[in-house]
Amino acid sequence: MSNVLLDTNILILALRQNPLALSLLEQFIGDGDSLFVSSVTRTEILAGMHPREEEATFALLDTIPVLPVDMATADRAGRLIYTYARQGIQLSLPDAMIGATALQRNLLLYTTNRKHYPFANLDVRGLPSR
Repeated sequence: MSNVLLDTNILILALRQNPLALSLLEQFIGDGDSLFVSSVTRTEILAGMHPREEEATFALLDTIPVLPVDMATADRAGRLIYTYARQGIQLSLPDAMIGATALQRNLLLYTTNRKHYPFANLDVRGLPSR
């Protein structure tokens, strides 16, 4: 049993009925894993949602607990952006916030873009292939 933070791209794929993403979500639920999303992910999903997708989007989003970005998480994200910028690595604000959420709460992070999360102490997993 694990505590898992889902990146935005995993949810987008699930909403698009991608078999690998749906299988991953089913596996987590079957294994009794605790699934979470960052409030940043919820914002990103809603920002890209088309009106025809609203019902399915909320049906999925409302089943997964949302973790807020608190002060400690915001501070950690800022430090990550600063530290990696000094190494020539540009992090997006959403990825830094999502990564910081996983680090602050000691969660596994599942994404399709592992390179967006180069953080040494973060356990990042990719979408498994068939």
